[in-house]
Amino acid sequence: MKIEQIYTGCIAQAAYYLESNGEAAIFDPLREVQPYIDKAAKDNAKIKYIFETHFHADFVSGHLDLAKKSGGQIVYGPTAKPNFEAVIATDSQEFNVGNYTIKAIHTPGHTMESTCYLLTDENGKNHGIITGDTLFIGDVGRPDLAQKISGDLTQEKLAAYLFDSLRNKIMVLEDDLIVYPSHGAGSACGKNMSKETTDTLGNQKRTNYALRADMSREEFTTELLDGLGAPPAYFPQNVMMNIEGYESLESIIEKSVKPLSAKEFETIANQSEALVLDVRNEADFVKKHIPGSIFIGIQGGFAPWVGALIRDVKQPLLLVIPEGREEETITRLSRVGFDNALGFLEGGIDAWEKAGFETDSIKSISPEKFASDLTEKSIVVDARKPGEFSAESVIGAVNIPLDFVNEQLAEVPKDNQFYIHCAGGYRSVIMSSILKSRGYHNMVNVEKGMSGIRNTDVKLSTFQCPSTK
Repeated sequence: MKIEQIYTGCIAQAAYYLESNGEAAIFDPLREVQPYIDKAAKDNAKIKYIFETHFHADFVSGHLDLAKKSGGQIVYGPTAKPNFEAVIATDSQEFNVGNYTIKAIHTPGHTMESTCYLLTDENGKNHGIITGDTLFIGDVGRPDLAQKISGDLTQEKLAAYLFDSLRNKIMVLEDDLIVYPSHGAGSACGKNMSKETTDTLGNQKRTNYALRADMSREEFTTELLDGLGAPPAYFPQNVMMNIEGYESLESIIEKSVKPLSAKEFETIANQSEALVLDVRNEADFVKKHIPGSIFIGIQGGFAPWVGALIRDVKQPLLLVIPEGREEETITRLSRVGFDNALGFLEGGIDAWEKAGFETDSIKSISPEKFASDLTEKSIVVDARKPGEFSAESVIGAVNIPLDFVNEQLAEVPKDNQFYIHCAGGYRSVIMSSILKSRGYHNMVNVEKGMSGIRNTDVKLSTFQCPSTK
């Protein structure tokens, strides 16, 4: 028997490949499904089942393409109502994959159809449990997503369901079970996930705040909802794509990996509602970019930031891409449902300039220059998350997290020069590009962010470890 976690860091997502005696199962696959097919072929195995733990909100699953290509059956838990053929398992229903048994355990709470899968080996011993977004390492799934789809559910009701699911279905299982969650640190599906991506259930019972044995339902609900920010706007749209279906990835790549001359690119930009998205390195964008374009670099947490900041998955996009990374960019956009790329600028910024079109830039300074220019009257905007800001910040800085720049735009000073920084320089350039596209031209980006500022004499608040707050 083989159980393998396939972790994709840029969206903090874990899919699983299980193989036994010539049969295979895939759990929560990504949209690019060929790697799963290749794994099964290498093992001389046939993909029998494609198990989904729930209708995902943070990414578009590959269940439909994988079923079509492999012949495997899609399986959801009780109450799921997909708009395509699938097996809807009953609670405790068992499925055989080679010599392994997979039991569906209905665990509503994160969503109402959420289901965990208990893995039992050929000797009848429970080996592990694939928990989806019900149980993470150090956290549990947020209970506010399904309410966006179903108006009769509240986050309090979902939290109560989750409390019961954890206590009555998960915590009663053996301590030596391996917990295989769908996400790790960085995912917006929880608020306090560990960087570790597997653990024993026994250790989670000892260390996970949400699994305290003496916790009441009311205490659980209060702690779970405390500090839970609003989910990204694209989440409900991804849920509906996972329920209703979507265009195949191959067809998206075929129509979107389309080279456009500078003139064609400029014409489409002017005659459509397309947004110009530049995915190059932040240093390159700062020096030179198409006026009005937005920067979200492919080398960072690309897809989740696209979803959080552009928000509408149907938004037409024109892309500025590093040479050779065109298909990768389209694929990573498709992971979060952004399937409407109209093409990319052939030859990049050099071709744009050679065609006679103007470029723009962002004023950017070193941490040392920031330290020498900073005065008591200087305005400093910190683009990091609230937890990062409260742990350590420039004295007098204002926290406007990149996640919510669209909602907090009115808080950004428009009439006075201000400095903007993040942790390492990536998010501050994203925010600067968004602000510049909205008519703000008075920001100064601080290179290297807090990682560079710490090495200067800029006065910082007393450091407080985030884990102690």
